[in-house]
Amino acid sequence: MQETRLDIDRIRAARRLIDPLFLDTPLYPVQGLQPDLGCAVSVKLETANPVRSFKGRGTELVAGLFAADGGGAVVCASAGNLGQALAWSGRGRGLDVTVVASRFAPTAKLDRIRALGADLELVDGDFDLARERAATIARHDGIRLVEDSLDLETCEGAATIGLELVDAVAPFDAVLIALGGGALATGVGQVLKTMAPGVEVICVQPLGAPAMTLSWRQRRVLTTDSTDTIADGVAGRRPIPAVLDDLLVLADDAVLVREESITAGMRMLLDHAGLVVEPSAALGVAAILEDRERFAGRHVVTIVCGSNVDLANYHRWVGVAPAVP
Repeated sequence: MQETRLDIDRIRAARRLIDPLFLDTPLYPVQGLQPDLGCAVSVKLETANPVRSFKGRGTELVAGLFAADGGGAVVCASAGNLGQALAWSGRGRGLDVTVVASRFAPTAKLDRIRALGADLELVDGDFDLARERAATIARHDGIRLVEDSLDLETCEGAATIGLELVDAVAPFDAVLIALGGGALATGVGQVLKTMAPGVEVICVQPLGAPAMTLSWRQRRVLTTDSTDTIADGVAGRRPIPAVLDDLLVLADDAVLVREESITAGMRMLLDHAGLVVEPSAALGVAAILEDRERFAGRHVVTIVCGSNVDLANYHRWVGVAPAVP
């Protein structure tokens, strides 16, 4: 395997620095999905933690190392989940956390960032505009910029999920990973390609936010002018070159799925697993729905990466009537 920015020994060391609250999340088969999908599906439940997403693994590492070095203030851009996670990890270590987000981000995510004590600045644009603003704040104030997927700690934290998958009792043939900035895909991919190279690493993005997938296919950075998807957690327009380089080594495939498949996946996870998930977390199921023949008879793991969703939107997407007060 070609070299990447990631290192398996650093990933093992990262596991020792992450609060156990974020480790050893459930991995189990959802037998009710098999008749509809034609394959055995297990879920790695990364919502079973205080911030309801996998991002806490990376921010525990970032905040822990930064605080140990005497750091005092950090800033990040976030679609919502990283901001919550950094606020959680920073608060426990006495760090001042600023999060820059789009004012169009899900209200539930923004409210939770505030509730966790971070300073929240909103921009009139998308996530990539928030990235620009966070970088400006970091330069102006001389504070630490945490950039998801570019900062190795965010990838190494996510990679600890891979260590847990490798230790799974039941063997599996493929893992389906939501692809946004790339921390989750490259982190888990690094572990699997090092320790379980026979497992297929498949990244999944929405058709309405395809920049990283198109870049992977063309083997060069391609940007898009806009995004149009309910999967806000993966809706980036500008891939990071260094992350793409890693992804080119570690991913076996990158696929794009339709919005209707995403909402169908959300509904299936509710019906068959009792899971309320955000759209990004249903991308793996959506990929199986759109290509049943590819996965027929195989054992597939999908990482349920987040459950921070506005309930009104959720009810509309999955067709569940909200409760009457």
